[in-house]
Amino acid sequence: MTSQASIRQALGVPDDFDAAADAERRIQFLSDYLEESGATGYVLGISGGLDSTVAGRLASLACQRVGKTFTAMRLPYGQQSDESDAAEAIAFIEPSETVTVDIKPAVDALHEATTSADLDPAKADFVKGNIKARQRMVAQYAVAGRWGALVVGTDQAAEAVMGFFTKHGDGACDVVPLAGLTKSRVREVGRQLGAPDRLVEKIPTADLEELRPSLPDEEAYGVTYQEIDAYLVGDQVSDHAQDVIETAYRKTAHKRALPPGP
Repeated sequence: MTSQASIRQALGVPDDFDAAADAERRIQFLSDYLEESGATGYVLGISGGLDSTVAGRLASLACQRVGKTFTAMRLPYGQQSDESDAAEAIAFIEPSETVTVDIKPAVDALHEATTSADLDPAKADFVKGNIKARQRMVAQYAVAGRWGALVVGTDQAAEAVMGFFTKHGDGACDVVPLAGLTKSRVREVGRQLGAPDRLVEKIPTADLEELRPSLPDEEAYGVTYQEIDAYLVGDQVSDHAQDVIETAYRKTAHKRALPPGP
């Protein structure tokens, strides 16, 4: 059985939170982890959304602290509709270097080779969205592998509890600097770091499905981030919100665990 208390503990959501102290703790963690690993730096795909902006700035500051390289990757599928947001995020993050890879040719080729004509269009679109997420991670690991770097993930507690990430896609990484943060706390850390207001307040969307472009996360969830965050810090939420959150957590347990064996 899952409970609010056990889920909070499993996801590492603390009772107390101070944005300045938390930002410093995460930068120092990233610095120490990089030094101990012997890697040359960090790599992260920057979408122009809140999570990659904050994770990217934390990783960039950590690399600056220990004299190593932070590589920001732009991974559009063709032309990205909010490209200006990604450019603003990269300007704020101040990476050592930026690498751009258009994932569209690889995604389209794989999708075409593996999709049957009789597959339901909505299902096919969903599968293609997961191919996009996984292809982005393939590109990040290709760059990281060539340079001996580590890949940064953007998962935080609100996405983790809902299982709102692609298994072996954006859920695959070497280090997760936003672990344990609710969505509102990610925003607070972003403000503490000086992130542009437009990016801090931007409506979160995975933007993977072509039949539902720029679909807000909250619409996909069926609950709001405010409700998810309240649940994660131990506050009481409606029965509906609790049921949606705990059902999602149970159904997506495989995404947060190592593959089982006999």
